[in-house]
Amino acid sequence: MQRIRFPLLLLLGSTLAAGNVLGDTLLVDAVAADASVARPAGGMTMDQVLQQYGEPQQRIGPVGEPPITRWVYGDTIVYFEDRQVIHSVIAHKK
Repeated sequence: MQRIRFPLLLLLGSTLAAGNVLGDTLLVDAVAADASVARPAGGMTMDQVLQQYGEPQQRIGPVGEPPITRWVYGDTIVYFEDRQVIHSVIAHKK
């Protein structure tokens, strides 16, 4: 019985390890693609974003305290606190 367990455990372990490698590769590819897209930098004002990127397709907010506003530019979402960029991200594609 133990002769069968070891090969099965070895096979299971190698399968799990291979799955982790593939997952890491996909994450690295997504991060590399994300870095190649020009998007507003943190600290930019709403006026600066408008000058550089034009009118957003959609404006959402402000919501909460401090007020957080979102602007949508295609696949890019820009988050503002008051009137300054705090983060910009590439929207997740389903």
